[in-house]
Amino acid sequence: MEKKETYTLSNGYKIPKMGLGTFTLSPADCEYAVSEALKAGYRHIDTANIYMNEKAVGRAIKSSGLKREDIFVETKLWWTLFNEQDAVDKTLERLGLDYIDLMLIHTPAPGYLDGYRILEKAYKEGKIRSIGVSNFYQEDLDYLLSNCEIKPVVDQIETNPLCNHIEFNEYLKSKGILLQSWSPLGHGNQNVINNELITSIAKKFNKTNAQILLRWQLELGYQIIPGSKNKDHIISNADIFDFTLSKEDMDLIKTLDTGHTLSDPKSAQFNGFGSHPDIDSQE
Repeated sequence: MEKKETYTLSNGYKIPKMGLGTFTLSPADCEYAVSEALKAGYRHIDTANIYMNEKAVGRAIKSSGLKREDIFVETKLWWTLFNEQDAVDKTLERLGLDYIDLMLIHTPAPGYLDGYRILEKAYKEGKIRSIGVSNFYQEDLDYLLSNCEIKPVVDQIETNPLCNHIEFNEYLKSKGILLQSWSPLGHGNQNVINNELITSIAKKFNKTNAQILLRWQLELGYQIIPGSKNKDHIISNADIFDFTLSKEDMDLIKTLDTGHTLSDPKSAQFNGFGSHPDIDSQE
């Protein structure tokens, strides 16, 4: 992976075009995956309060031997912490860092504006370098943009060929917000990863289906954070900077769009509205 492959956020900071996602990874798996990813050249790690693996991310970063300024660290404020004034300080403590490159509001749950103001305060104090949101769509973003002081630079949403969000991305670009794709490989959904069209294009380029999916999203201008605990997959996923899809390939993949995400980011089950985990208790 080439270090020069970055996007410039609207506030001037640079973010790698590709990072490692750590959703669903246990602390042990997370620490291993982050360590291997950093060895493989990844320089962006995405985690969250609710993933319960921030401490593991911090340990892997510390043991990597890399300079802090060479790693872009991203995390997310969970909805149960929207009124916790020390939430950012506790997040920093878990990560073992003195600043966070990017911190998101994890979901537009009730009270998210209070949480956003906590992030704005931390931004002014230098504890956070950039603020963003996750699982926000136009209605929520319009409201936030009308009521915030510091504009979000990233919106992390589920994106893959079945829900490509190309039209929504035009709205984001008009607001200076980068679309960041979570679950860019469809989280194991066979209609995504083993789609016949994707397979045919992969054979043409002698690439894996995953590499085609990731390259397609890069060429749409999305920032991608595929997750894995498999060393070989981590390395393979990053091998996408040596080829370019044709306009025909791009357009064919766009025809797979269904207009529907594979999950409901506002559902109670997805967001765990009934869950109040002790986030500080993570290993």
